[in-house]
Amino acid sequence: MNQTQKISITEKIGYSLGDLAANLVFQTLMTYLAYFYTDIYGLQTQHASVIMLSVGLVAAFGFNPVLGAIADRTVSKWGKFRPWILYTAIPLGIIALLAFTTPDFSYKGKLIYAVVTYTLLLLLYAANNLPYSALSGVITGDMKERNSLSAYRFVAVMFAQFFVQVFMLSIIETAGNGNKAAGIEKVMTWLAIIGTIMLLITFFTTRERIVPKPEQKSSLKEDLSDLFKNKPWVIMLLLTTLVFITLAMKGGSYVYYFKNYVDKDSLTVFVKPISSFLSKFGLNFFGEDPVSAGFGLFNAGGIIFMIIGITLSKSLADKYGKRDVFGVALFISTLFILAFYFFPSKSIGAIFAAQILHGFFYGITIPLLWAMIADVADYSEWKNNRRATAIIFSAMMVGLKTGLSIGSSLLTLILGLYHYMPNSDSVQSASAIAGTKMLVSIFPSIPFLLGVALLSRYSINKKMETKIETDLKQKRNL
Repeated sequence: MNQTQKISITEKIGYSLGDLAANLVFQTLMTYLAYFYTDIYGLQTQHASVIMLSVGLVAAFGFNPVLGAIADRTVSKWGKFRPWILYTAIPLGIIALLAFTTPDFSYKGKLIYAVVTYTLLLLLYAANNLPYSALSGVITGDMKERNSLSAYRFVAVMFAQFFVQVFMLSIIETAGNGNKAAGIEKVMTWLAIIGTIMLLITFFTTRERIVPKPEQKSSLKEDLSDLFKNKPWVIMLLLTTLVFITLAMKGGSYVYYFKNYVDKDSLTVFVKPISSFLSKFGLNFFGEDPVSAGFGLFNAGGIIFMIIGITLSKSLADKYGKRDVFGVALFISTLFILAFYFFPSKSIGAIFAAQILHGFFYGITIPLLWAMIADVADYSEWKNNRRATAIIFSAMMVGLKTGLSIGSSLLTLILGLYHYMPNSDSVQSASAIAGTKMLVSIFPSIPFLLGVALLSRYSINKKMETKIETDLKQKRNL
């Protein structure tokens, strides 16, 4: 079959639902895990930091390379990667629920339960999402179609992010009647059911079209040797780590920022007319609490403009190349993160405007990161005459898990260093408030700026993309 044929809209939507499902879990981890552990589950900041860092790093460097190698060697009537999506769909849903459940254990029991459930969650997430990500590299060999597939995928990601970051805090409080532990358990139950159904749809609607030649065989040692000689892969591993350090740090900090820094009276004045206007259309999802409403609307603005950025990503990448578009957009988006350092607590309009502009420019980069990993898999095949898609994509998953672990751990560690008091109804100290402000501005800007610098060393520009695609078409006898 022609491996560069256009993919149907049905298949693109079906594939994208898999990332919508995964991000119901991932966005919850990135946005609420630190807050859940410190203010709902009841862990001390230093214990939460150690759990998120140690378990996350074990998952990143232990689970992902092994699962990538196994997935690349999977042989079934459904292909290499689709069976993994099928068999992990239900277990992933179950463990996602258990990881956000608060059992009536002693403090030591809670620590053990958190370690076990978080470890299993990251293991199952890797077993599901790594093959899912690799699947995009074998659905089509056409780079423009791959850009299109990535755009569909990340519009779906934004819908998941929109729900989690905009509505979830208010829904948790409403569902639990003030009991956040009960509320998050109810919400996660429904997310587990919906996510499982979406993953099954992904399995049934997708196909694997790029199949390695039967004579292509390589040992794990050869695959790993190819990886570390692959400079673009090393750069993408580091870049992904840096990006997700920032995303975890600032994403997890916003809930603290709104609860402890943003002026509540000014926020109420700003949010009330917007909430009243939306309620005329039946959009009463933000609740009465100004912090929850403001937090939700703040995230909504950023996500809506991220989606706009995503829709522009393909055309910009087709014209200028993924690397250059990614670097410029990432740099501009970082400027609007830095701007948060200068905003007084009452400057609600400026805070919301910076979030919107950051969201737009960062949105342009979102599909490109994953599409560039697929390009690196092509680069490896082009250079070594062997294709190892899943182990290449393990760079993304290792970087993602490492970045998430480091960023989340730094978040709780820095809060502790600035003397934040978990689950406190009293006003936080000036030190804790200063730390919260730094966590949404200066600290998360540093990894993004390092990522921009790193991209100057990434060799797959627009010219090389075209050459690799042309040469591989000839090799595959298309």
